[in-house]
Amino acid sequence: MFGYYLDLALRSLKRNKVLTALMVLALALGIGASITTLTVLRLLSGDPLPQKSAQLYYPQVDPRPAQGFVAGKTRPMPTLTYTDAMNLLKLHKARHQAVMALTHAKVMPVQGSERPFFSDAVMTTSDFFPMFDVPFRYGSGWSARDGEAHARVVVISDTLNQKLFGGANSVGRTLRISSHDFRVAGVLAPWSLQPRFYAVRLGGRSYGDGDGVFLPLQTALADKMRPSNLNCYDTGDLSKLKRAPCVWLGMWVDLPTASQARAYRSFLANYVRQQMALGRLHRPETAMPDLMQWLRQSQVVPDDVRLQAWIAFGFLLICVVNTVGLLLAKCLRRSQEIGVRRALGATRRTVFAQFMVEAGIIGLAGGLLGLAFAELGLWGIRHQPAQYAGLAHLDLSMFAFTFVVALVSSMIAGVLPAWRACVLAPAPQLKAS
Repeated sequence: MFGYYLDLALRSLKRNKVLTALMVLALALGIGASITTLTVLRLLSGDPLPQKSAQLYYPQVDPRPAQGFVAGKTRPMPTLTYTDAMNLLKLHKARHQAVMALTHAKVMPVQGSERPFFSDAVMTTSDFFPMFDVPFRYGSGWSARDGEAHARVVVISDTLNQKLFGGANSVGRTLRISSHDFRVAGVLAPWSLQPRFYAVRLGGRSYGDGDGVFLPLQTALADKMRPSNLNCYDTGDLSKLKRAPCVWLGMWVDLPTASQARAYRSFLANYVRQQMALGRLHRPETAMPDLMQWLRQSQVVPDDVRLQAWIAFGFLLICVVNTVGLLLAKCLRRSQEIGVRRALGATRRTVFAQFMVEAGIIGLAGGLLGLAFAELGLWGIRHQPAQYAGLAHLDLSMFAFTFVVALVSSMIAGVLPAWRACVLAPAPQLKAS
């Protein structure tokens, strides 16, 4: 029976080629716009580390003076002072914990004839790599002892290794960074979290190709490297980062169980009370969002991207309404044909099914053309000067979802015309013919 409905639908669509083309084009434009913006929104709001995101937490305390504090309304600052970060790190209340800040590293090419260049860099502690499941192609990260001893070791990305050493195993080789020689301890496998949550609000580099250089925090500070996200809340000597009234270090802790997370929250609150008793801190407020909560609080997804998604789906709704109108017009033009079919014994159910099959075919055709429009839209995004531009690609799940949207849209558009067709009384149509 479905084959019969399909044959009738194809014949009907061929008889009204212009009307069919208008319906397919209307749906395709709406689908292309909505899939383009939805792909970008999904890219920006996705979970960067799904296997561990529920157990990674971002502790926050507030070092600002008491003036202006309102209990329950004032959030802690997004990063930590050096003193608080080191205190929490040394107390070691989590399985893995790391502090980090973004900086820029001046890299001297191995070939002396080439010009030096700046690379995005992270100065961090040794647990950064095991906590975030960072994959290595060669070597490994540095040890906690190396970090405390100001060892001149460095981990580089696969991209930087390709550029400097042609992709060969460079572990043990020397790399000159900011006028100092470093020994390459490890080379990462291709790895770039999207978004790079450890960099959110730590310099703004949330998307893109990833960081090229990873340095021990204490070594970087000894070499006078400056963080790119220094945020000072008071006046004072800003030349000495370790004592300056500024926040610039982010901290992540790995707490696999809910009980460990509760214990760490209690520990964090007790730490603040202790520091307030010593006169260092003046605000009792703390926070410890998990990874996804932290991304929402940091507003990683730009407001304009969300707005564009809503506008695109509004445009799709307009396209569906237009398709409904075109299908209704087509239905009215076929009133006599429907009356003859009903008089020959076709039930309302079979007429309804026939029109829904026709709407489904329009939806599939609209989905195919919409897919082309979506690829065109993503191509345009990839040529925009945005951090995430190069990542705008249609994956397999969005490819399949395109046809889901197309079929659902066409089915919704087809319900009213199909119902209108099946309730037509055959007698008046036969008299009119």
